[in-house]
Amino acid sequence: MTRLRPKLLAMLTASALALSSAVLADTALTIGYLQIEQERPPTLSNLDPVPEDNGLAGAQTALDDNLTTGKFLGQSYEMITEVVSLGDDPAAAARGLLEKTPFLVLDADSASLLDVADMPEAQDALIFNTAAGDLSLRSESCRVNLLHTAASDAMRTDALAQVLVKKRWSDLVMITGTHAADLSYAEAMRRSLTKFGLKLSAEKEWAFDADMRRNAAQEVPLFTQDFGDYDALIIADEVHDFGRYVLYNTWEARPVIGSEGLSAVNWSPVIEQWGAAQLHSRFEEAHGRSMTAQDYAAWAAVRTLGEAMTRTNASDLATLRDYILSEKFELAGFKGRPLTYRDWNGQLRQPIAIAHPRALVAQAPLEGFLHQFNELDSLGLDRPESKCEAFK
Repeated sequence: MTRLRPKLLAMLTASALALSSAVLADTALTIGYLQIEQERPPTLSNLDPVPEDNGLAGAQTALDDNLTTGKFLGQSYEMITEVVSLGDDPAAAARGLLEKTPFLVLDADSASLLDVADMPEAQDALIFNTAAGDLSLRSESCRVNLLHTAASDAMRTDALAQVLVKKRWSDLVMITGTHAADLSYAEAMRRSLTKFGLKLSAEKEWAFDADMRRNAAQEVPLFTQDFGDYDALIIADEVHDFGRYVLYNTWEARPVIGSEGLSAVNWSPVIEQWGAAQLHSRFEEAHGRSMTAQDYAAWAAVRTLGEAMTRTNASDLATLRDYILSEKFELAGFKGRPLTYRDWNGQLRQPIAIAHPRALVAQAPLEGFLHQFNELDSLGLDRPESKCEAFK
């Protein structure tokens, strides 16, 4: 057996200890979570109440995941939470969080999101949008300090458009609600249909104030009668007001897709493959309910920071942001593919589930929808489609 000289052995031992100390050096990261409460329009049914901790519970689950990994690496995490009630000015809460950390996970509408991102104190920050799906946030209204773990409306409607093409449902009609979220979704759907060579043969606006719980069987057939024959009916009802009463009440017995019926979502309890069942179980055990799409978006934001710190052993803004937007970054998101960020508008690439409330039907991008660089970029605003200039 070859014996090392004492001096060489001492040098190797010192190097190993130095490397071990570097790897296990204590690194701490503080994350701010800001929820700006939004006024929710009244709906006919209260069967689907929004959890009070919607989003926050997902962030807390991710924090626990980060802490589990971090304890082996000498890395620690903490999360500071602020909730801004309706009518209150979010600027003070945002400013207070940004004084403590440059990393902010934000649950807010698009207008409030941009207000926070444009604050002077936020110019050297990294903000994660976990709630707003507006296309403009990924295009002409993008901000260099803003990343999106919430799937855009366009990603969801592109996923459904792929299903329509695959099933050869080309004769399409749509009913659109009057709320801002409904209109945003309808706009995204029109764009997706054009993108994939489809079009609407008819469209109607739902503006009824009648109680559909009692009158749906009479009102919906009359409302849909003049659509004639068609392949599928698209519902743009993102506040889930009237759409549930359209199913099985249409004049023609046809599939209903969109906000109701067969839907495209970034997360659902019916996703059970790729380790998703384990994430569901951990979440339900901790919070006593199912994980929502917004919970998942918040989970992905906090896990993004955890994954970046694990790989870089750094907690400064410049290092983490550069790594997150680099080709080296990958997030295991329990969706069968690694999740990465688009370096032209900060959107998290992710598969989109095509599901109804009882089962997963498919996952987009569907087979056959190819892309020259990344098939996930067939969902949402691709580089040539986005008007975002901030990331250049």
